[in-house]
Amino acid sequence: MDFSLTAEQDAFIERARTFGREHVGPVAAAIDEDARFPRALVSEAASAGLLGMTLDRARGGAGVDYVAYALAIEAIARWSATVAVILTVTNSLVVEPLAAEGTDEQRERWLPPLVNGRAVGAFALSEDQAGSDAANQRSTARPDGAGYLLSGRKVWVANGDAADVALVFARVDGEPREQAITAFLVPLAEPGVSRHPLDSLGVRGLGCADLEFSDVRLGEDARLGAVGAGWRIALDALAGGRVAIAAQALGVGHTALDEALAYARERQAFGQRIGDFQAIQFQLADLAADLEAARMLMWYAADARSRGDTAAMPAAMAKLQASEAAHRAADRAMQILASAGYQRGSRIERLFRDIRAAEIYQGTSEMQRLVIARHLIGHEV
Repeated sequence: MDFSLTAEQDAFIERARTFGREHVGPVAAAIDEDARFPRALVSEAASAGLLGMTLDRARGGAGVDYVAYALAIEAIARWSATVAVILTVTNSLVVEPLAAEGTDEQRERWLPPLVNGRAVGAFALSEDQAGSDAANQRSTARPDGAGYLLSGRKVWVANGDAADVALVFARVDGEPREQAITAFLVPLAEPGVSRHPLDSLGVRGLGCADLEFSDVRLGEDARLGAVGAGWRIALDALAGGRVAIAAQALGVGHTALDEALAYARERQAFGQRIGDFQAIQFQLADLAADLEAARMLMWYAADARSRGDTAAMPAAMAKLQASEAAHRAADRAMQILASAGYQRGSRIERLFRDIRAAEIYQGTSEMQRLVIARHLIGHEV
């Protein structure tokens, strides 16, 4: 494949870099410290065209391909993993499935506010017993006259504490596992919806919350796609999301490497820069090679997605390699900076906490290995 960028892609990525440098960078530490969802920043991201990035221009989106989208997420993640994930959830997990599966009425209702920042979206799939085993859904949508009664609890929903609408997955009938899973667009102001905010080690300010639904009445117009199509919709959304999470991880990993390089060039020990010691040089070389390997996989997965492929296996490979490589980069960078990195409030300390989640959300590293293995041996995922 061709790894060169068009002028249009370059211009869009530069817009994301500018947004990261001028809008995200100055508030990144405060977002982490306060652990408060940056609603105003989401509106600013909309003005920069960073919501609905892959959505057609005719529907109000930026109309870029997945390569430009992924590189834009990476550029923002260099300043804040939290903001990058907020944008990933909106773009890959809410706007894209809505654009692909929604009725004209659903698109007209929800796409404009999601893309212009007046509404925040969330993706509610995980449950206490349905994390890695995501098909083990206990939430139910019971047919009731002209609609459904939704009941259940979703856990660790990113954007959930601030979201106006959530894409919620639930079983509609007595069919087992994925054959019964159906997707619903649920306005979170509906009676019977309650939110339970959560705190986390890293990506603080992501607005993670458990969402509880107690006989929430939904009309037929809330269903996204056909009854039983929810599992397919979820898997496709997650494949796109994993490409973006790989990009987010790369942003964090390269920032960690940059911090380690800067310190290795300046810090003196035993009469020379610590970067002149082979022990440090080899660590830096390994991290650079590790991250570049992840970059090639991310480009490959993004290009496949742009060409219309679901890209489930390339996306799993990219997320697995990028998240683990970035984790190693943050870990080694903290070791190189030693006490200067370990102190609370240092940039490396925040990167170290933030990157750990990339190996967990949108499918753990173990699940990525399972997806890859099943594709290799010919099993359905």
